[in-house]
Amino acid sequence: MAANGGVSKDSGHARLHQLGYKQELKRDLSVVSNFAFSFAIISVLTGITTLYSTGLKFGGPVSIVYGWFIAGCFTMIVGLSMAEICSSYPTSGGLYYWSAMLAGPKWAPFASWLTGWFNIVGQWAVTTSVDFSLATLIQVIILLSTGGKNNDGYEASKYVVICFHGGILFLHAIINSLPISYLSFFGQLAAAWNFVGVFVLMILIPLVATERASPKFVFTHFNTDNGDGVNNKLYIFVLGLLMSQYTLTGYDASAHMTEETKSADINGPKGIISSIGISIIVGWGYILGITFAVTNIPHLLDENNDAGGYAIAEVFYQAFKSRYGTGVGGIICLGVVAVAIFFCGMSSVTSNSRMAYAFSRDGAMPFSAFWHKVNKHEVPLNAVWLSALISFCMALTSLGSLVAFNAMVSIATIGLYIAYALPIFFRVTLARKSFVPGPFNLGRYGILVGWIAVLWVAIISVLFSLPVAYPISNETLNYTPVAVGGLLIITVFAWVFSARHWFKGPITNIDA
Repeated sequence: MAANGGVSKDSGHARLHQLGYKQELKRDLSVVSNFAFSFAIISVLTGITTLYSTGLKFGGPVSIVYGWFIAGCFTMIVGLSMAEICSSYPTSGGLYYWSAMLAGPKWAPFASWLTGWFNIVGQWAVTTSVDFSLATLIQVIILLSTGGKNNDGYEASKYVVICFHGGILFLHAIINSLPISYLSFFGQLAAAWNFVGVFVLMILIPLVATERASPKFVFTHFNTDNGDGVNNKLYIFVLGLLMSQYTLTGYDASAHMTEETKSADINGPKGIISSIGISIIVGWGYILGITFAVTNIPHLLDENNDAGGYAIAEVFYQAFKSRYGTGVGGIICLGVVAVAIFFCGMSSVTSNSRMAYAFSRDGAMPFSAFWHKVNKHEVPLNAVWLSALISFCMALTSLGSLVAFNAMVSIATIGLYIAYALPIFFRVTLARKSFVPGPFNLGRYGILVGWIAVLWVAIISVLFSLPVAYPISNETLNYTPVAVGGLLIITVFAWVFSARHWFKGPITNIDA
């Protein structure tokens, strides 16, 4: 190995060299920084706040409180399997590289192609949905700040919301154009903000509220009044799980940041597992704190309330208004959440760009040579701006139809989890005997944990494709299987008619 100061002694750098890649990105992140990126993308403040209304509608407190733990436990199992593979293959490509290595020479190119496109499109959908949820929350904050829906408050049009979305993405692209040392600072700030913000809100909101729910309500009340014709309790509970599973995504960021992380074969897996574990704990605290301030579910879901049906915004606003006669404190609390969502989107663009950099480095994307270039600060600048642009274009579907937008955003959960499951599937089947574990491994339990992870992803892929309202119409149809199936068809067609002739999977770039 060529000497490169002290860097070549780093175990992650050495392993990257063994895998056939040059060290092109600056390896400057600690285990805390690596954890921070995934923790900021999972961002319990983002996911729970955005989809709390869904949880209230389908099952209420029971599906929110207990569904969080069910989704959390299975997410940890998926994360453990991913961490084991990450320890063996610590590269920015992450999932698609793992699939190539685990599927064997015959299937490597196709496995890599399929996993890579599900991963990168899923990530773009995550960025789209996160930043769109921030644009929507900004609109709700403006609505409440100007008097609320019942006092002629200003309701921004869908065109104003999309402009907010574009502005947010522009800021994210600028921040992600900075050197990795600055990004590391922002990443740690994001993690700290999420952590402290959760504890402040989970204590402050129920403390300020003049009416609080009883422990019996929080832990035993099951809401069946969803107004969508769904009456089966198990079915309702399953639909309520979406909030939890949507929130607990994005931890593959720790894998995508491994080429910039010190001792990545050890610290990458630590980032994945710790971000999931800490998110489960603080997320549950946030859920409990907010749910103790919930006393009237139909009112919170009513589109004619002051927040226009945005449940958590209404909870915050009414908690302060009932005690102090003004909802300003609640609006400030929403500002805390908005900053957390901003950081979530920022970290999501970071992860997107590293995936685009690695995927184009292996020639999988159109104009690959352009996208995988790095600037003098060793930042994949072109990939950063590509990710922001595509996320903005995906959000433009909201101008035509929210149904179409929601279907596309569903790729953020199902598409991403399919990308998580594919390398795990290859690990427990084709590579069952040939897999060489890294420093972090599950030992003899690796196969069992892997199969549970694959089965969970298969189950949620089916469950979240089920109809969410009856009778089924164009407006109520769940287009998730259409969106995910469409992505699958396009990816396979592109492979059959073109990519199989030129894409050979991950390409080493160390000169002989």
